[in-house]
Amino acid sequence: MSGEPSLQQLDPSGRLYNEDLAPASERKWKAYNFFAVWMSAIHNIGTYTFVAGLFVLGLNGWQVLASILIGTGILFVGMNWAGRMGQQTGVPFPVMARISFGIWGANLPALIRAVIAICWYGIQTYLASMAVVVLLLRIDPALQEYQEQSFLGLSLLGWACFLLLWVLQLLVITRGMDAVRRFQDWAGPIIWLVMLAMALWLFALAGWNIPMDLSIHPLPGGEAFRGVFTGAFLLVATYATMLLNYCDFTRFATSRKAVVRGNFWGIPVNFAAFAAISITMTIGTVVVFGQAITDPALIIAKVPDTAVLVVGAVMFIVATIGVNVVLNFVSPAYDLANVWPKHITFKRGGMISAVLALLVMPWNLYSNPVVVNYFLGGLGAFLGPLFGIMAADYYLIRRGHVDIRELYRADEHGQHFFRRGVNPKAIGVFVPTAALAAVLALVPAFADVAPFSWPIGVVLSAAAYYWAARPARAGAAAAVPEAVAVEAEPAVD
Repeated sequence: MSGEPSLQQLDPSGRLYNEDLAPASERKWKAYNFFAVWMSAIHNIGTYTFVAGLFVLGLNGWQVLASILIGTGILFVGMNWAGRMGQQTGVPFPVMARISFGIWGANLPALIRAVIAICWYGIQTYLASMAVVVLLLRIDPALQEYQEQSFLGLSLLGWACFLLLWVLQLLVITRGMDAVRRFQDWAGPIIWLVMLAMALWLFALAGWNIPMDLSIHPLPGGEAFRGVFTGAFLLVATYATMLLNYCDFTRFATSRKAVVRGNFWGIPVNFAAFAAISITMTIGTVVVFGQAITDPALIIAKVPDTAVLVVGAVMFIVATIGVNVVLNFVSPAYDLANVWPKHITFKRGGMISAVLALLVMPWNLYSNPVVVNYFLGGLGAFLGPLFGIMAADYYLIRRGHVDIRELYRADEHGQHFFRRGVNPKAIGVFVPTAALAAVLALVPAFADVAPFSWPIGVVLSAAAYYWAARPARAGAAAAVPEAVAVEAEPAVD
């Protein structure tokens, strides 16, 4: 293949290729790195609140754990599928989307994912900055003066804390994916120290007796059974963003086994352990304080020692930065680079994402339920159909055989040019299935099935796309030479 043109020569205009969008040339990520990514994604205030919320809804401790185990089992399988795409091809999510949506049509799923990520990146940064505000006021109450003065809806102290975290996160992401890997390696495990310390503290206050069968609103058998599965699919939907663009990380994997092992220890095992600690602490707050406290920051605030409070708050802030980088920063950096590869690199895409996350003034977004529930919730419902189409195309139609070179070919004879660079079949399936998923997720009349909107969207879009693309099934895999399929998986176990 040495006589063939390079990937860059296949796209002389620079509209499809740059070094960051090219197949990964270095594969350094091992099982622990993926394990650490999941620790960062899971070990945060949001996950604790989610687990505690299932308890508040009426499930007892054992039922909450059952719900988590079911959800993480589904997530583990899905992440292995999504991860294999990136590990085999070495390309990031927006380039992977070209397989199904076309070389220009791929910007649709990429921009949907980017908008969701940018908005939530800003919101998560704002929530973490509020923890810093509380911490600073505890250390120096005189700072309250700056909390009472505001600009554009945020206090001056809030602005200072928000910009501090904004800059710290930017320092990580603008150093590239290898810096992300190194940051996750230590940021992921650090929150365990705080969680274990708080759990032991509550255990001691509760007389070393925390009943896991306790429920504050006991549910009858049928409702409890439904609650367990509702919680499981809500968990999957929560991490649906990561499911869509997991190839952004696995493209750097040393082998397929590294991804699977990292996923196993990071998702079902680690999530179950973190959930066990979270639900134990939640029940402990009922025993000790007489009410279920669903925010670990509020538990830390009850610690009488200021030094312990400071250490705990700092570690939760680090954990929030970790989950924000993993779930909400890496993806838009690649997604925006895909829009204009000639001028936007991964680092520039990250800078643009950070600036947009600041300009949307996330404190106003978070305080507006219409934006959070309908705009971001509606876009989130689109992720299931996107994943269903891409998974059906890659696994069922092409059976994992992809000509990597064709993903960077800009002329009309390219395999993924389709019709003017857009695959009408993918768009034709996505629009109705995404609309249905959004209706199920947002319309109050469908509240009972809303938690299942994501899997419904995945299954319907996958089935519809497989049916729509059936005339091309026989030729899709056959058109790819076996040598290309082998070359697409450079890593060895």
